[in-house]
Amino acid sequence: MKIFAFGSSIVSSYWNGAATYYRGCYKYLSRRGHEITFAEPDAYGRQQHRDSEDFSYVRSLVYRPGVDLDDMLKLAADADVIVKHSGIGVDDETLERRILELQDRAVITFWDVDAPATIARMHADAGDAFRTSMPQYDAVLTYGGGPWCREQYLALGARAYFSMYNGLDPETHYPVPPDASLKCDVAFLGNRLPDREARVEELFLGAADLSPESSFLLGGEGWGDKHMPANVRYIGHVPTADHNRVNCSAGMVMNINRASMATSGFSPPTRIFEVAGAGTCLLCDDWPGIDDCFEPGSEILVVKTAEDVVRALAKHDSVTRRKIGAAFHARGLRNHTYAQRAAQAERAFTHCLRERVLA
Repeated sequence: MKIFAFGSSIVSSYWNGAATYYRGCYKYLSRRGHEITFAEPDAYGRQQHRDSEDFSYVRSLVYRPGVDLDDMLKLAADADVIVKHSGIGVDDETLERRILELQDRAVITFWDVDAPATIARMHADAGDAFRTSMPQYDAVLTYGGGPWCREQYLALGARAYFSMYNGLDPETHYPVPPDASLKCDVAFLGNRLPDREARVEELFLGAADLSPESSFLLGGEGWGDKHMPANVRYIGHVPTADHNRVNCSAGMVMNINRASMATSGFSPPTRIFEVAGAGTCLLCDDWPGIDDCFEPGSEILVVKTAEDVVRALAKHDSVTRRKIGAAFHARGLRNHTYAQRAAQAERAFTHCLRERVLA
């Protein structure tokens, strides 16, 4: 089938946490024989910070916000399935309305990469434009999901709902030799966002404060003016091509979900699977659904407080960390690859196409 997707960016991870997710899903949909076009706006400096990776599995289109939408929609009209991803950042409301003009030609789906935020927005405003148009979409797919997201979307009128977790691409994220310049006891990669910052202060910076003899490494955008303990080194934006080096150079890597994602649960972010690919021991913040993906204690270490982080550092030596990391890696390859996610997405799209024929 021909799939035409509108999203924030597939070629750049700059201020774009969904990049790895898009790449994994669409790369393996392409390998299943589908023709993928991914259209993204020239916005937020992403085209000036493109990642040096192979994107030949998609036809990549970069358009001028507002100016080129008519042209993009004309191209999309040739597709079997049109996907509008959430959080593009420009022209979202216009696109969410206008792609429905193509409903007589293609299956129209909304693929949400931040379902808690979208659901909260719809509940907050009964006149929200997407709340009005969403029931006209053939299906809603969500990054992560779980019972709460499913119930909310169906109650708001979604015709069909499919949860699409993040996954592991073993061709992209895998063990590499450690880099001495990135050596640390604990690493965290994540952009500074309002509903993540307090959790980073508690779990990561708080643990650094309590463990001055340990070394902590922080990567991601926006932290440059943040006060940090002396044992925290900030390295700024880390392109996805360098994630393996960071993850394989740390004794442990930390995951910290945004508050809204942690509350809704069942939303393992890309960094969890990147660390699984590296085979490094993961310190994961606590939220509902994590044990659906990985076994706490044997495949990951769940931490609720800074004190838990300090205890984990003291309790688990390099041998046990490697053992946990190896089990984490094996589980990722067994149950959580993007090849498996792409098969799920294919089934969702096929369901929608079949329903259209029967209607």
